[in-house]
Amino acid sequence: MTLRKVVLWRHGETDYNASGRMQGHIDSHLTETGWNQARFAVPGLARFSPDVIVASDLRRATDTATVFSEAIGVPLRLDKRLRETNLGRWQGHTGQEIDLDYPGDRARWQTDATWAPPGGESRVEVAARAIEVVADLDDGDDETALLCAHGGLITALTGRMLGLPVENWWQLGGIGNCHWTVLARRETSGPTWRLVAYNAGTTS
Repeated sequence: MTLRKVVLWRHGETDYNASGRMQGHIDSHLTETGWNQARFAVPGLARFSPDVIVASDLRRATDTATVFSEAIGVPLRLDKRLRETNLGRWQGHTGQEIDLDYPGDRARWQTDATWAPPGGESRVEVAARAIEVVADLDDGDDETALLCAHGGLITALTGRMLGLPVENWWQLGGIGNCHWTVLARRETSGPTWRLVAYNAGTTS
């Protein structure tokens, strides 16, 4: 196992983010603000000197990662296992609309990582597919990996990598657009990964 550091980077602002709609697997587009967020993030992320960049195949993550990949010259790979949570019938709707149609369910979803929206998947399921990407990278020769993905996936994967009890995953706060989380491998006994930074980003 050679992987020493994993940087989890959320995509820039999208048209759905700007209008307050839930995206899930909907392939939304970056806004001009989102493109600028990606550009501003490059210097902060470049200091990690990633050996490999892997992005979700949803356009908002792919476009965000492409900005960084082209700036530093590290090739980009796509992996659908890094997609955001499938939100099923909630996709494309605002929180207000969901609360009207499914009273109490959104609050439950926010605090219970084992619960899935109707027709969707739970955060536990999301973490299970995302951790496979980390495991595959662990079998390679790269020491630092940058994964460009989505807010829900990042919080779920962070909880899984840190070995936190599933019932406590909800205590990890949200991730801002184009902000990142950093995990580093422990060199001593105990849990494999430790949290170095959470929801870090630029102020530009």
